[in-house]
Amino acid sequence: MSSSRRNAKKEKRHCPNSAGKNVGSVPGEKTPVGLRIIGGNLRGVKLQYSGDNRVRPMKDRTREAVFNLINVAAKGKHVIDLFAGTGALAIEALSRGALSATLVEQHLGTMRNLRQNIDSLQLTDCCRLVHADAFYLARRPDEFYATVNLSWLVFCSPPYDFFETKQTEMLEMLQLMYQNAPLDSVFVVESDRRFHFEQLQLPKECDLRRRTYPPAEIGVYKKTQ
Repeated sequence: MSSSRRNAKKEKRHCPNSAGKNVGSVPGEKTPVGLRIIGGNLRGVKLQYSGDNRVRPMKDRTREAVFNLINVAAKGKHVIDLFAGTGALAIEALSRGALSATLVEQHLGTMRNLRQNIDSLQLTDCCRLVHADAFYLARRPDEFYATVNLSWLVFCSPPYDFFETKQTEMLEMLQLMYQNAPLDSVFVVESDRRFHFEQLQLPKECDLRRRTYPPAEIGVYKKTQ
């Protein structure tokens, strides 16, 4: 093999755009990875995941680190999972003491898989599954989440591409939800390095904690006033 062909292959393998473009953004499949609940009363339970590229489940180790970071924040809260996928984040929170959850998912095939996970774990009584666009629902709090009489634990873990292709909608959604959230609500946002958390324009009293678990960038903040 010529040196030019070897260099071309090497460049393709290390191109950052080609490495992550499909994840959570376009149709296709990848090899399914095992998903399990890390802690709480459902610890060890496995979740169904088809391997659809539209879904990018947070890695088990990252999810464990996130819940260690927020500590006991799940207890007694209502979970709002804006891009629910497999439901792993909401189910993990319910396992650790959250009282109820709203899981939002737009893709029909993913919603079917999500419903299977909720049904198989007998969580239908405490979970509301919403087949809709998270951006649309965030602009209608009275129809969606304002009637919940609990502080929230909000997960925003969308396809990474959304932080570029739908940046305006993402920022508007998170800012609106923060404005409408009850006191002591906690927000967990997962992005990659293309998103800068300063763009959220959070109030000064809001404590933003950031952690990196490559390729994930995690931001956690709480409404205190």
